[in-house]
Amino acid sequence: MKSKLSLRAAVIGVVAAFAASGVAQAQGNWRPSASITPLYLGNADIEGGGDYSVFSTIVRAGVVGSIGGPNLAGLTFNYDYSDYSFSNPAAFGGVAPWNVVRRYGVAAPLVFGVSDRWVLGFIPSVDWFRENGADEGESLTWGGVFSATRFFADGNRLGLGVGIFQRLEKTSVFPLLLVDWKLGDRWRLVNPLSAGPTGPAGLEIDYRLDGGWNLGLGAAWRTTRFRLSESGPVANGIGEERGFPVFLRATRNFGAGMTMNLYAGVVTAGQLRVEDPNGNAVREVDADPAPLVGVTFSARF
Repeated sequence: MKSKLSLRAAVIGVVAAFAASGVAQAQGNWRPSASITPLYLGNADIEGGGDYSVFSTIVRAGVVGSIGGPNLAGLTFNYDYSDYSFSNPAAFGGVAPWNVVRRYGVAAPLVFGVSDRWVLGFIPSVDWFRENGADEGESLTWGGVFSATRFFADGNRLGLGVGIFQRLEKTSVFPLLLVDWKLGDRWRLVNPLSAGPTGPAGLEIDYRLDGGWNLGLGAAWRTTRFRLSESGPVANGIGEERGFPVFLRATRNFGAGMTMNLYAGVVTAGQLRVEDPNGNAVREVDADPAPLVGVTFSARF
């Protein structure tokens, strides 16, 4: 019985690390969760002159539950809203390359326990990434993440994964490192919160304080790729924003499944790119480091 309970906890850990619904738990029944993240990227100077800023809201809602033994399945709904504000972007002819960008879609995480110490995960997903006014049928992104995770003593886990996605005239394949490893009585090395402003593709040092608080220092790589408006400067083209966020996090657990995560940091190695409808580069410019602040409110029921 003890090994079965340990494997159940391990499987839940994988779902928590990968599923976009954030922290989720299943104890033989279906459990919903939800999160919302307001996020602000301050003015970033653009190569050639001008600057831009972004106000975003990230929403996740989902459910996860047992499908027999240690195996779990879930369904997560994703919605992102990003309002870009450009000022005199000379590299783009003084005209904003895009304005409001939205993402909406669904993921279906599946996790299978294959032994007392190994689990396999698969998360297929489908999303639409588009600027307001873009053709919805031309904005589809789809793919999945495959993973294998090994569990050790003291709740430690380490795994590898690969993501494969068809992303608007481009196929992306990238590796993932899955980690939750105890470094001391209060220290752990973990992946960032999947519902937070950076997503889980990174690493973070977590320190547990007394009184329900945790502190974290982390970094991640983030890329957003979306279809441009049919009436924009590059009609039906593709926009892309890249960056490397480095951040501090303060987390407060309130009990009963309620959590608040405060973020402050800087986005480095920023880059903006515009492509034609077939994915050929039209313009690519660098952006200076910019401040990042946000807060994630999450709940599981």
